[in-house]
Amino acid sequence: MPVTTAALPAALTGQKLDWSACKAPVKADGMYAEKPGARWQCATLKAPLDYTKPGGETLGIALIRTVAKDSGKRIGSLLFNFGGPGGSGVAALPSGDDVIDKLGRTYDLVSFDPRGVAQSSGVVCRDDKAIAASHRVDSTPDTPAEQRAFMAASAAFGADCARRSGKVLPHVGTANTARDMDLMRQVLGDAKLHYLGFSYGTELGGVYAHLFPAKVGRLAMDGVVDPTADLARGTRNQAVGFQRALENYYKSRDIGAAEGTARTVRLLQRLDARPIAAGDGRELTEHMARTGIIQSLYSEEYWPYLTDALKAAEKGNGSELLALADMYTGRDEKGRYSTQDHAQRAISCADAASRPTAADVTSRHLADFTAASPVFGPYLAWDVAGWCADWPVDGAWEKPPVSAKGAAPILVVGTTGDPATPVEGAARMANGLGTGVGVLVTSKGENHGSYGFSKCATRLVDDYLLKGKVPRSGTVCSS
Repeated sequence: MPVTTAALPAALTGQKLDWSACKAPVKADGMYAEKPGARWQCATLKAPLDYTKPGGETLGIALIRTVAKDSGKRIGSLLFNFGGPGGSGVAALPSGDDVIDKLGRTYDLVSFDPRGVAQSSGVVCRDDKAIAASHRVDSTPDTPAEQRAFMAASAAFGADCARRSGKVLPHVGTANTARDMDLMRQVLGDAKLHYLGFSYGTELGGVYAHLFPAKVGRLAMDGVVDPTADLARGTRNQAVGFQRALENYYKSRDIGAAEGTARTVRLLQRLDARPIAAGDGRELTEHMARTGIIQSLYSEEYWPYLTDALKAAEKGNGSELLALADMYTGRDEKGRYSTQDHAQRAISCADAASRPTAADVTSRHLADFTAASPVFGPYLAWDVAGWCADWPVDGAWEKPPVSAKGAAPILVVGTTGDPATPVEGAARMANGLGTGVGVLVTSKGENHGSYGFSKCATRLVDDYLLKGKVPRSGTVCSS
């Protein structure tokens, strides 16, 4: 865990936020860039750049809110983090207005760009041309020369981040964002923090609960990160999760898991040998095809698009799979890219202390990952070494600390078919939070998370956040 910090000065804990009409948010995730409606207000919170020097230099944390519709029954503020890491909460919160409308009756709904993201001193490492070039690097290197090229490209990314964003890189880790959240709580006037976190936002919520157990109010997690996994184990978990989702997709088409896997592997192998045309002078490579498949597995709503894209690619047309990959990488129609993955890498590598090498991949991980997932395993095994290769900042921990003895009950929701945060992680988070703290709910479904997808899970989360009703731990939702 990072060094214990000193108390914050009153100039920060007592600051008054200047809420005003929002401008169009920075396009940090490639999806939401429209100016929010009139009910949304924005402000900037001052927070220490370095929490070991709380009276020193500050950075601005961009916030967005809409006030409770029923002020007479207002509970307080409800803070959101939508995951990533690297996702812009300022951009995302208004886009989910229809799903969270019920919560907005008695809560001020609040989200933010975490430090290092978008309007909060967002990490930017490369321009669009360099980002596009990086997508052409073979991410499943088969020869020593390809392996050297992959590792060199990975190390170059960290060097680029240091050149462009070196000042903030040491300070963008999850623990500091959790401290920012507690500063938000104080400035917003809440005695306890009420929070709904998705995906990476569950890790952030767990770390907050560990640091500030006495300040936990109603805190819910959905799409839960496994806190017992280090970088390699967490990445392997994803290989298992995406393979499971792919097999469930093929089963929905009455295609056996082995047959569907083999079919996908054959397509990727052909693309590794020779990319295919994808329109507008672009090509579909193995890497981008896999990226498009990953994008499609986040929700079964995308499965029909995946069917069409795979059929087209097998016939030599890569445009549909490439369009799905562009959604994932945040590329717009003008060839401009989101920088969310820049922030994601910076935050992840500020956290993860382990630095696996290419030798670790070939000797320990590659065969294991490939056995877990012939489709995603080789790519994710190499990603373990490339992700933080020669990163200019040391990581804070091997595994995120989430024990929260004395905290109020925390709701933890896992989804059986979740590809990115496999369901097993939810039970490990509930256990890690501690006896009497973690309350586990399992939802049957094929999405990354359950809130807004499962009627049962959505109702349980709403009842918990709005009424303080804690479900029985071990509850299973089937719809």
